[in-house]
Amino acid sequence: MQNKVKRGTGPTRTLNKGLLQTALILGLIVPLLSGCAEMLLGGIAAGTMVVHERRDSRTILDDEYIEHQAIQLLADNPDIDKYSRISITSYNHLALLTGQAETQAVSDRFARLVAHLPKVEKVINEVTIGPPESFARESKDALITSRVKLALTKMDVPGFSANHVKVVTEAGAVFLMGLVYPWEGDAAAEKARYVSGVTKVVKVFKYIEP
Repeated sequence: MQNKVKRGTGPTRTLNKGLLQTALILGLIVPLLSGCAEMLLGGIAAGTMVVHERRDSRTILDDEYIEHQAIQLLADNPDIDKYSRISITSYNHLALLTGQAETQAVSDRFARLVAHLPKVEKVINEVTIGPPESFARESKDALITSRVKLALTKMDVPGFSANHVKVVTEAGAVFLMGLVYPWEGDAAAEKARYVSGVTKVVKVFKYIEP
């Protein structure tokens, strides 16, 4: 007489169901954990930047607003935008203008408009007169900027961090911005001067009183 086996009524079915539920839960949780890890790492990186940032949060927002408004000025003045390739970098309320313009009149007019923006304390107009730089030149400038930033991380100056300095490169000329002590600014400029591809170094610092 053949014995019949009952299907799926014992512990095996319960176990399989439990495993399935666990797999489903893990499938939902793991991506979330991965996302949280990415957010955590991003937060740590951002936190590191904030720790080394000497500007207060209000000034950081002001600088972002100045840059945004300057870009809007170009959009609102096509007679300037059409005849120039100007970049705006604001740091601690100092507005640095770099790039090229077809005429001095175009460069000066834009500088005057930026000077009247709220929160701008001073405009440093380093726009050169001539045709726009090529994409190849822009790529070289980006590489020089990376090299200078790396060089600044190797400075042996107590209390100094490379994050204290913002680096802008235009046609091989390196502009250093930041809130630094005089000796830090001098050391940073000297370090940048010997980076491959740098043609000159311009200090656009705001100095902290010793």
